[in-house]
Amino acid sequence: MQHTGNGLNKGKKNRSSSEPKESGSRKTRFGAARVPFAAGWMLLIAAVLMLSACGSAMPNAQTGKTEAAAQTEAGSDTKASSGEASTSEAQTSSSAGSGKSATIAITHLKGTAEIPASPKRVVSLSASYIDHMLTIGETPVGVNTEERYGGDYLPYLADELEGVATVGSAEAPNLEAILLLDPDVILVESRTDETTYEQLNKIAPTVVLGNEWKDYDEDPDFWTEDLLKIAEMYDKTGLAQEKIAELDKKTAEVRAQVEQSEHRKLAYIRVRDKLLQIYAQNGHPTNGLLYHDLGFEPSSLTPIDQREDLSLEAVADLDADRLILEVDPNGADFLAAAQKSSVWKNVPAVQQARVYETDSFWLFKSWGVIGRTEILEDVRKQVE
Repeated sequence: MQHTGNGLNKGKKNRSSSEPKESGSRKTRFGAARVPFAAGWMLLIAAVLMLSACGSAMPNAQTGKTEAAAQTEAGSDTKASSGEASTSEAQTSSSAGSGKSATIAITHLKGTAEIPASPKRVVSLSASYIDHMLTIGETPVGVNTEERYGGDYLPYLADELEGVATVGSAEAPNLEAILLLDPDVILVESRTDETTYEQLNKIAPTVVLGNEWKDYDEDPDFWTEDLLKIAEMYDKTGLAQEKIAELDKKTAEVRAQVEQSEHRKLAYIRVRDKLLQIYAQNGHPTNGLLYHDLGFEPSSLTPIDQREDLSLEAVADLDADRLILEVDPNGADFLAAAQKSSVWKNVPAVQQARVYETDSFWLFKSWGVIGRTEILEDVRKQVE
């Protein structure tokens, strides 16, 4: 979930992506016995920090974390994130005796790069890409945080990320913390600004995935493209396809339950600080999951392609017999006030006690297999 910002320009049909720019020879990691290179490392750190306005938070030696460098604007339609880019399937082995690992050439939204085949040290600056990695059995060495949710791991992924370093927000990553992790690859969203991308790409090949910010595709399965792209980096495309197939089976089972319900007219509403927003039928993967995959019927006020602000007065015309509320951390007071109004009390779903408040993470969860599986379980409980 999370979303406005400057994206990397591409057309409506550019949907996938996942490859870094050319990288030089791999860096020696801290802690190795190659002490003579320490001075070189320090010069490199200094050079990166001169390019950055980021802070210099260092990893916590006990937890393996670093504090987030800045607040992220947050989690709405986040993620962000799925998109286009074709991948070269050429795989090159290094010359005999060079001691270098095999590499693969990848094309992404910002060009082509070589990355290690099956990279071992990946930093992910997107919740959806963390979900994708965990889905195929890979764990990143560093992840971004969401300041709006406490500047830590997102709760639904936290158990599988214990001990993984945090490296600031996606919008303002902590460059020094990332550098110290000595990554093979860095994964970022298409909304990453050019300066940040260039700084990250000096540290390690930086793969730009996702759709242009707010430029969602009409294909409800577009979110799978980044999963398949990341799986390709690890030669695990078959496993990713198996996970998608398993998810499709679970989705079909829950859809059958939804279709048996007499109360399928749905409105999916986000409650912000001083604002209600009603989400559309298309676009964000949460929308596609609810209205396309699960077969809920849109309310008369549900827009087709883009979410819209919803005034409290307009709530009087809301004919949904089922409401799903995604409440931002700062939206609780506004919701409490709205619930006291007569127009809210007259909504059919409210009168029939069919209002479900999510855990506030559906807009993140819908971008990945792990998150979508949890949403399906929530919906199943609602309609059974």
